[in-house]
Amino acid sequence: MPQLYKQTQDEIEPLDLRFSTDELEAQVNHLAEFIRAQVDTADVDGALVALSGGIDSTTIAHLAVEALGSDSVHGILLPKEVNEDANMSDAEQVAEDLGITYDVLEIDPIVDAVLNAYDADSDDESEGDWEGRYVGNTSARVRMTLNYLVANYEDKLVLGTGNRAELATGYVTKYGDGGVDCNPLGNLYKQQVRQVAASLGVDEELVQKTPTGGMVDYDTDEEEFGVDYDTLDAVLALHVDGGVPATATARLADASLDDVEYIVEMCEQSKHKRTPPETPTPHY
Repeated sequence: MPQLYKQTQDEIEPLDLRFSTDELEAQVNHLAEFIRAQVDTADVDGALVALSGGIDSTTIAHLAVEALGSDSVHGILLPKEVNEDANMSDAEQVAEDLGITYDVLEIDPIVDAVLNAYDADSDDESEGDWEGRYVGNTSARVRMTLNYLVANYEDKLVLGTGNRAELATGYVTKYGDGGVDCNPLGNLYKQQVRQVAASLGVDEELVQKTPTGGMVDYDTDEEEFGVDYDTLDAVLALHVDGGVPATATARLADASLDDVEYIVEMCEQSKHKRTPPETPTPHY
């Protein structure tokens, strides 16, 4: 195996979804061409990438530079108080390594102003949801608004950073981080994103970095999911996308049937995040 496979992961359990060397080269070229085509179609000057210091946004930034050149890519960092300084440092390092311009805009004062504009009733249920649902979703929507403010000013297209696992299970905020012009990584499983990143020369520490959402004070994405990314990738590839029966999927993915059903439930409940708002059929 080429070195980049070792860099991505020595052994992936329970299901290896990585590309062959030829497939990987073709995939990178395809993604770069997709970004170029989106920018050309929109007739804008380039692309904007929201940099979080994580592997998905880092991969998108590298692909955008590969497709458009560093002069046509603009980065934006939108830290909250809960974000670790190391993540923001990684995000700035990515921008500087790629030679792209970038802005840093603190969002806590804006989020606080939005939340304080509405005097919500307090009860046990709303207090329990407040941090995870209201603060987290509002933070994501503030970031989306700033993404488009800067993108409009810079005449840029907003590139999404969501991968297949996140989009399929609804691990995005509607009109928040889900509010983008296109999602180049939307059909790639998490381990494939890591592989693409490694092939583009992303530092090994970033390739292997544990993903965090950065909206509220949670430790990792996988804690919010309730399953690890490799299991999530496997169940999506086998059962949701591949049509393998649930029981066989559980066996092949070394997962419980409950895990498979839980992932399917997440996919079903988040359909509204992947489709335009419903309208009624015409009635005359």
